Amino acid sequence: MNTFRVMILTILSAFLVLLPAALATDETFVQCLNSHSLPSQPISSSIYTPNNASYASVLQNYIRNLRFNESTTPKPVLVLTALHVSHIQAAIICGQQHNLVMKTRSGGHDYEGLSYVYDKPFFILDLFNLRSIDVNIDEETAWVQVGATLGEVYYRIYEKSKIHGFPAGVCPTVGVGGHFSGGGYGNMMRKYGLSVDNIIDAEIIDVHGRVLNRTTMGEDLFWAITGGGGVSFGVVLSYKINLVRVPSTVTVFRVARTSEQNAIDVVYKWQQIANKLHEDIFIRMTIDVVNSTQTGKRINRASFITLFLGDATRLLKLMNESFPELGLQRSDCKEMSWVDSVVWYTSFPDGTPPNALLSRVPQVLTHLKRKSDYLKKPIPKSGLEFIFEKMIELVTPALTFNPYGGRMAEISPSAKPFPHRAGNICKIQYATNWAEDGVEAANRYLNLTRQLYRYMTPFVSKNPREAFLNYRDLDIGVNQNGKNSYIEGAVYGVKYFKGNYGRLVKVKTAVDPQNFFRNEQSIPVYPSW
Repeated sequence: MNTFRVMILTILSAFLVLLPAALATDETFVQCLNSHSLPSQPISSSIYTPNNASYASVLQNYIRNLRFNESTTPKPVLVLTALHVSHIQAAIICGQQHNLVMKTRSGGHDYEGLSYVYDKPFFILDLFNLRSIDVNIDEETAWVQVGATLGEVYYRIYEKSKIHGFPAGVCPTVGVGGHFSGGGYGNMMRKYGLSVDNIIDAEIIDVHGRVLNRTTMGEDLFWAITGGGGVSFGVVLSYKINLVRVPSTVTVFRVARTSEQNAIDVVYKWQQIANKLHEDIFIRMTIDVVNSTQTGKRINRASFITLFLGDATRLLKLMNESFPELGLQRSDCKEMSWVDSVVWYTSFPDGTPPNALLSRVPQVLTHLKRKSDYLKKPIPKSGLEFIFEKMIELVTPALTFNPYGGRMAEISPSAKPFPHRAGNICKIQYATNWAEDGVEAANRYLNLTRQLYRYMTPFVSKNPREAFLNYRDLDIGVNQNGKNSYIEGAVYGVKYFKGNYGRLVKVKTAVDPQNFFRNEQSIPVYPSW
């Protein structure tokens, strides 16, 4: 028998020895879950292991970034689709006993897959079944479970009232859990602030399995899970939100200008006024690359997509006073109800009824990468020309500029863990989508996105170069959960939270000192020397 065959047999023997042990561990974990479930709320039907025929579909149902749906993507030892609070309590207890990392998933719109991917043994606690929404119009509040989607929240409010809404994201299939706990922004943030600025209570299950509300968890923990991300501190069950008033008629428009027209001038002016406009106006700007209808060559395009909380006549008056460079016409404007504006923003066909918001299936699934930046000062025209040229070279990444000001500038940066308030013109999102599977394609598009990010360095925030938690980006730092975890965490923690990072670590250390609730960019605990 030659050396090579001996080596192969040795490896196979070792694998065969380890395999039953791994299976035994999984079996004992399942036994633990079953033993900690209530007889009246059996957990067995909610457990999906690789031996279950539905395992793959349950796992993939809420993977919204196809970059993490490859055959090489690490898979969980099981998926637990909780149906009851006791199932979550069992998951927390047994996860600790078996030293398994628990990934908590609500909606799956997770740019870096942190809720369903890990490089060590892990399981998924999937909360999509916990999605009740209890709207109380008399109190102008609602209790929303974290497995609900934003579209479901908007529709349930619309069912009860045509003059109420809630400030949150424009994509209806985003899950409440991650969106709310990380900040939650949308088209009404200049009027009403972020989602977290309108949360008044919450329920969370802590590391001991206790169900706590705002009173019993205390103000520090409540503060932490309204902008600092819930998954670092426990499993958030639900949030109580304050509804906001919306007019019976709102106005939207989508206007584009290319570099063959006056795009540079319009983009430059947008930076001067976007955060200073009346708080009823939210003008999102996107910059991408298209082919010229005249020459067929690549050109830059700037698009301005707007929600105005009022009618078209008032909007045109304000725009002519503040932003005449855009050349907005009455024919560009569409008046509609607020809930119809949510449908419109989602790019559904005209005439689509509001109940389309109840669909939990995204219109498009793709491979993607996102990054973020904050703009403190207007980019000079020479800088815009440089960026436009680089975007034409790269082609794929697009930039979206979300304006601040209004209510966003009035709230203290320490009121919530989300610190990006006054002093910001806008937040920038880098967006790259691609269709090809595989690591090679992913690396190519990731590199394109990183190049554009590097090109933007002179123009964006510095010391720190700030980032938005809900646009999770592992490029800016990863916590390996080692002895220097506090230091590692500060790399991304200061970018996401600035001066609030230290308070978040203090809360984390108090409520989860053994760091059970963790991921690659979770809040770490203070080191114990």
